[in-house]
Amino acid sequence: MASYKVLIKASAAKEIETVGQKRDRQRIVSRILALAEEPRPVGCEKLAGVDDRYRLRVGRYRVVYSVADAELLVVVVRVAHRKDVYRQGT
Repeated sequence: MASYKVLIKASAAKEIETVGQKRDRQRIVSRILALAEEPRPVGCEKLAGVDDRYRLRVGRYRVVYSVADAELLVVVVRVAHRKDVYRQGT
């Protein structure tokens, strides 16, 4: 399988920086980088109501990303605590 390119939106990068524990930040970053080899790992779920968005659980945090198979591209859209990640206003 070809390797995907992983892009993290600037807003998602800021959200990663706000994660309190350094250990949690490291786990999130390592799981995001692993998306380059397997964009749909075991445990990821497709989000309902959106064509190409997926959710990845990393402890108490969620990584929301989209996959463009034609371009071999994974774009991380949002990283937030599980209670806040799906809210539209934030």
